[in-house]
Amino acid sequence: MPEAEALSRSRLSKLIASGAVSRAGVVLDDQKQRISEGDEIDIALEEAAPSHIQAEDIPLDVVFEDDDLIVINKPVGMVVHPAPGSPSGTLVNALLAHAGDSLSGVGGERRPGVVHRIDKDTSGLLVVAKSDRAHHGLAEQFERHTVERRYLALCHGAPDAADPRLRGVRGVSFEPGNVMKITTQLARHKNDRQRQAVLFSGGRHAVTRARRLQTFGTPPTAALFECWLETGRTHQIRVHLAHAGHGLIGDQTYGGRRKLSAKALAPSAIAAVSAFPRQALHAATLGFVHPVSGEKIRFEAPLPPDMADLVAALQVS
Repeated sequence: MPEAEALSRSRLSKLIASGAVSRAGVVLDDQKQRISEGDEIDIALEEAAPSHIQAEDIPLDVVFEDDDLIVINKPVGMVVHPAPGSPSGTLVNALLAHAGDSLSGVGGERRPGVVHRIDKDTSGLLVVAKSDRAHHGLAEQFERHTVERRYLALCHGAPDAADPRLRGVRGVSFEPGNVMKITTQLARHKNDRQRQAVLFSGGRHAVTRARRLQTFGTPPTAALFECWLETGRTHQIRVHLAHAGHGLIGDQTYGGRRKLSAKALAPSAIAAVSAFPRQALHAATLGFVHPVSGEKIRFEAPLPPDMADLVAALQVS
């Protein structure tokens, strides 16, 4: 196949099964049929079909866009892809309205190619493919874990290599520069399918690194961290920081309710932390190789207003 067509094996299998592939006018609808060197194979590619998902005119913060991909700074509260609980108002609905005419078709359907996601209540950067060739190239980079993804997180406590408690937490270690490394397996929680659980056998391998940027309170009661992923699993940063005993501020699923010391933080800071309505996590940096041009590109998004306000409140303490 010409590389420019970027047809996946699964797409080709469907084309064969649908009778779209022929040799000398004879349809080849059996994938086990033998062909010979020099045979000319015809593949009838129809125009990409319209998506079954409804386009919705929703404002987007577009960081970068070309013919093959688009980078979005996703706001808090937006789901990436329609699902039974969120059939509309998603990023995909918005992209179909924003870029519908320029979508060349992913898997034979005129729709954006979602190669990674961030949680509804996590803000920040993500890249979406507009063409099949970009979709395959980006998916391969995510599969190889070569995409740079860095997050900013506000967590309870202030993890430090000198903390004797952390030395006893399985899977937690420290690297030079006071970088905390968390290495475990992750899998769905056996009693709650909406949550992930830390395991040390079975599940999927997961590695998170975190570096402390700033602490708040005396003694330190909260911290701003930069986290980066060696792997990309569902809820990975949230689960791993909670496992280390330093859950994210506002995380109702993994963070738990932490009693804040009035001796360490000002009343206004305690009130801001207690009222923060979501996990304090922001996808701040995204870097990858452009799947078509081969250029290395990197994007950064500043803290959203709610997290910036929370940092400001904590600095008062």
